[in-house]
Amino acid sequence: MQKILITGGAGYIGSHVTKELLKRGDYKITVVDNLSTGFEETIGRLKKYYGDFEFRKFDLSDWKQTHDLVAEGFDAIIHFAAALVVPESVENPLKYYLNNTANTANLIQAAVQNGVGKFIFSSTAAVYGEPASIPQTGIAEDAPTAPINPYGHSKLMSEQVLKDAAKAHEGFKYVALRYFNVAGADMGGKIGQSTKNATHLIKVAAQTALGKRDRMYIFGDDYPTADGTCIRDYIHVDDLSLAHLEALDYLEDHQSDIFNVGYGRGYSVSEVVQTMKEISGQDFEVVVTDRRAGDPAALIADSSRLRQKTSWRPQYDDLALICKSALEWEKKL
Repeated sequence: MQKILITGGAGYIGSHVTKELLKRGDYKITVVDNLSTGFEETIGRLKKYYGDFEFRKFDLSDWKQTHDLVAEGFDAIIHFAAALVVPESVENPLKYYLNNTANTANLIQAAVQNGVGKFIFSSTAAVYGEPASIPQTGIAEDAPTAPINPYGHSKLMSEQVLKDAAKAHEGFKYVALRYFNVAGADMGGKIGQSTKNATHLIKVAAQTALGKRDRMYIFGDDYPTADGTCIRDYIHVDDLSLAHLEALDYLEDHQSDIFNVGYGRGYSVSEVVQTMKEISGQDFEVVVTDRRAGDPAALIADSSRLRQKTSWRPQYDDLALICKSALEWEKKL
């Protein structure tokens, strides 16, 4: 039975990946989380509905504790723990470089020193920055990387650390998964995005539809898109989670790689808001305001490499379904 260390496993995406690993049942899992954006209740729900695992509360900024934990012996590390709010990264870049890059480099060092053979890294489409043009098939992994915010830079720097470490240390392999826009909630209805002040568009729209917010905001309607609002590739969190299991399997017989994870189609902010209004039956108030710093006009994934090299196939590629799962979860909070 493989031993898996999951950092940030009490958070939104980390908890859903933990769920999928527990459902598979082939792993001994240890979750680490400082609970800054994760929830102890989520850990409880995972244990109640999906199976037992070890949970430890501490921060990866404690480098000695991190090394001591990794020294206990693991077959793989799945690394989610990071700060991820783009506007905040512009206002407080050092937080992002310390938390996302320095702590990740330390974790990689611990992995190399203790013989951890596989490392799955939670990366982001923000590494691409503002593409000069987006092919009809979406942005591929070999597109130029030119982040336009510290969040994207912090993740790209971590990818470079992984690449160099794998080159220097035989037996250490990684997959970096570049997420596009993750949304929705566990299709089983047991866990979801629980952060009250989350900035995820679909989460915010669901909260507004349920009257938890008086109104919601669209940040800019003057982008070079059909309706002037930003376009994103929204992927259901359960589909994203399954990509992590595929990445683990992939590293059994293959070398390190980088994969985009998205559906290859984009929806504008206005389209998402309209879909949530239709799903909820609520015509909630939407206010257009200024652009946010660091937001590119459009990001759409070309995930053909992931589909070609692994068995990953999306199961929930439907914007209405994504919005409905987010809304149903929000009703429980």
